[in-house]
Amino acid sequence: MTEQPDRKERQRETHLAPDPAEGPLTTDQGVAVDHTDDSLTAGERGPTLMEDFHFREKLMHFDHERIPERVVHARGAGAYGYFEPYESCAEFTKAAFLQDPSVRTPVFVRFSTVQGPRGSADTVRDVRGFATKFYTSEGNYDLVGNNMPVFFIQDGIKFPDFVHAVKPEPQNDIPTGASAHDTLWDFVSLQPETMHMMMWLMSDRAIPRSYRMMQGFGVHTFRFVNANGKGTFVKFHWKPKLGVHSLVWDEAQECQGRDPDFNRRDLWDAIEAGEYPEWELGVQLVPEEDEFNFDFDLLDATKLIPEEQVPVRPIGRMVLDRNPHNFFAETEQVAFHTANVVPGIDFTNDPLLQARNFSYLDTQLIRLGGPNFAHIPVNQPVAPVRTNHRDGYHQTAIHTGTNYSPNSLGGGCPAIAGADGYAYTHYAERVDGDKIRKRSPSFKDFYSQAAMFWNSMSDWERKHIVDAFRFELGKVGTVQVRERTVNELAHIDYGLATAVAEGIGVANPEPGPDNHKPVASPALSLDNLGGDHSIRTRTVAVLVTDGVDAEQLTQAQQALSAEGAVVEALAAHDGKVRGSDGNGYAVDRALPTVASVLYDAVLLPGGPPGTPDLASDEAAMRFIRDAYRHGKPIGALGSGVGLLASLAPDGLHLSAGHHQVCSDRGVVTDTTTGAASEEFTRAFTEAIAAHRHWTRPGPRL
Repeated sequence: MTEQPDRKERQRETHLAPDPAEGPLTTDQGVAVDHTDDSLTAGERGPTLMEDFHFREKLMHFDHERIPERVVHARGAGAYGYFEPYESCAEFTKAAFLQDPSVRTPVFVRFSTVQGPRGSADTVRDVRGFATKFYTSEGNYDLVGNNMPVFFIQDGIKFPDFVHAVKPEPQNDIPTGASAHDTLWDFVSLQPETMHMMMWLMSDRAIPRSYRMMQGFGVHTFRFVNANGKGTFVKFHWKPKLGVHSLVWDEAQECQGRDPDFNRRDLWDAIEAGEYPEWELGVQLVPEEDEFNFDFDLLDATKLIPEEQVPVRPIGRMVLDRNPHNFFAETEQVAFHTANVVPGIDFTNDPLLQARNFSYLDTQLIRLGGPNFAHIPVNQPVAPVRTNHRDGYHQTAIHTGTNYSPNSLGGGCPAIAGADGYAYTHYAERVDGDKIRKRSPSFKDFYSQAAMFWNSMSDWERKHIVDAFRFELGKVGTVQVRERTVNELAHIDYGLATAVAEGIGVANPEPGPDNHKPVASPALSLDNLGGDHSIRTRTVAVLVTDGVDAEQLTQAQQALSAEGAVVEALAAHDGKVRGSDGNGYAVDRALPTVASVLYDAVLLPGGPPGTPDLASDEAAMRFIRDAYRHGKPIGALGSGVGLLASLAPDGLHLSAGHHQVCSDRGVVTDTTTGAASEEFTRAFTEAIAAHRHWTRPGPRL
């Protein structure tokens, strides 16, 4: 595999701080320090002396450690990796990194929430950012997107209003990292264009199980340009290899208390364990001559192109295989910009995209202290940089020679690139019209795609959406805002509107005009986004007590681990439990420190008669009950089946005879003692791969 020059990696390693173990502590000027616990004072109890340069330097750095956090996308996690195309894409773009399957392009990816500050939790209901910096041979290319393919507004001039509305209320700075409050829903109820995005936000897409199990979208319609100057409209899609999976709202809320870093920790731990997350990059391509062949406007960021109309074409894959060395230096200081493009990729006249092209660059000036933020190692391109930019805050280069163009004193260098396709040239597009403030009528359909999204959902997804609207609007104190929002929902689906109205105590709305075609897009449902159907990196909790069937415990751990699952033994205490064979078995975590919401599946091994019963452990019973009601796979062996039977409702089939494996809606049981059968292991693995099982009856209380 041929890779691009490793200049990026050399730059990064060069900028690493020296290892303190390699020499003595020094000041910034390299002066060795012999004492760092006490300031220089006049006598043991006298005043601190300002001539103590080490004290002054140390405090000065500490006082200035913080930089302004991002206005949006403040809380994030990042990782390095690489991208490689499947084949040459020269047919529709001349971008160099999309030409040769043997060339790997290094990348840095930052995932984030949107509304909350840096100190908020990972699992809030929110849009997730998915921004990728490609360090290509032609310069940096930033694909700055989200985990949802549409946006709240159509024109960037509304962006400050939307962000002000979704942020905590100004009088008390409440709520943190949440959208369930008056100002957001007041804005939404007055801006019909938001309704499509609000349907996505109220779905389980807004609470992803993992960044590794999350789609990404470029949101906007961009333009590919090939070597002949021919343009093609393009939408970008990232599809995770592990499939698209989400939490449920009850889990998300408990995760905020149990582990507010749930998604960040998951990404970090997977990469450290060598389970490198992978996504496939796909594109929807629309010939320019087909621009107006849709019943929506391609330039409208509140719309998507249904995959049934334009299939997604896979063009490459991305693997993240290294965690950052330092969160602040890399993840916090990385600067993305939608206008960082390379030859072969260009913009369209999307009014929201044009605003982002201004705003991203503008915000870096205040956040990163000036115009030289590209000198920060994580932002440096691998392509050579030759500019006439000089001076300013944080200039790290020592320039020589001339600093203007054209020149003769510097030999004409740096010279303008020739017209041979190497230089970036903007796509030639005729633009003319009156100078007006008016939106195209083609942007005025606010409800059709929101209705398509609703029509595409499975029954359990619809229930979760209704519950989400009820929760969010139930936090809104102004009745008129609740009523206006329900009236907007009536334009999408009257059944949806009345179900929400019933839950929040407002009158049913008048039916909206039934102008929508009964259109659905199966690609929008989580039921159809299972990925590779493996159980790699799925976390399985094995609940154990003294006397646990040692053969079952060992065999189950080995079998599930062999399939790539992360298996942890949980008990009422840390240390070890005594197995039925008399040996001690290590406990990975104590039940009081964890919860079912942190795991993907539960296994209940058995034990001989007279061993301690998990049924007497309140934490264990709650763990099992929560896993069941959240639709998670549960396996039970031997006497573990009897424990599960005390919770399972009538109508759920459990094994009743010896060596009889029963699998019913994600609950897999076998009354066998001793090692689990291959049939049980296979059935339990298939249940875990399916992720959730929503059709089974509710648990006994």
